[in-house]
Amino acid sequence: MSQQLLIAFVTFAFVMSFTPGPNNIMLLSSGVTYGFRRTVPHMMGVSFGFAFMVGAVGVGLATVFITYPVLQEVLKYLGAAYLIYLAVAIAFSGSTRPEEATLRGPMSFWGAALFQWVNAKGWVMVISTITAYAAIARFPANVALQVAISFVMAIGSTITWTLFGTALRPLLSSERAVRGFNIVMAVLLLASLYPVFMDA
Repeated sequence: MSQQLLIAFVTFAFVMSFTPGPNNIMLLSSGVTYGFRRTVPHMMGVSFGFAFMVGAVGVGLATVFITYPVLQEVLKYLGAAYLIYLAVAIAFSGSTRPEEATLRGPMSFWGAALFQWVNAKGWVMVISTITAYAAIARFPANVALQVAISFVMAIGSTITWTLFGTALRPLLSSERAVRGFNIVMAVLLLASLYPVFMDA
């Protein structure tokens, strides 16, 4: 991969990773509700899950979706349904008291990793990554480099958004304040579905 192409890809990956989307909105809300430490499995699930998806699509899984385009539609609407469920769950969650710690918690590692496969923004990023950048230079080397860069960017963005949420915790000290914040996050999460339905 040429230096110019590498810079272009890093810029693309940075912008797509750090801008608001379902993952970042959920991590922000989780940081507020549960704090940084309890959100670490969610963060790791997003980072490893997305990087794995880039690699899987890059080494040939994309041909399955080209051959059977209905699978993309199925994943798109499954993802939309799951995002609606998550938005409702976030809207009705409040600050976590110690006695509630064993009753509910942030998204697990595997839940976050599997969510990447039904995340509309994630698919836009992966398809753009593979189609725009992987066809140049030696394909296997490009995919490996893209997986590594995607993972680093995902780690950076998940830490940033979770820390942002954690930093807001002192400002949202009451149950009512956290509930209001989470309702706003739920609305933003639903708003992220707009491109999905506009593309229908």
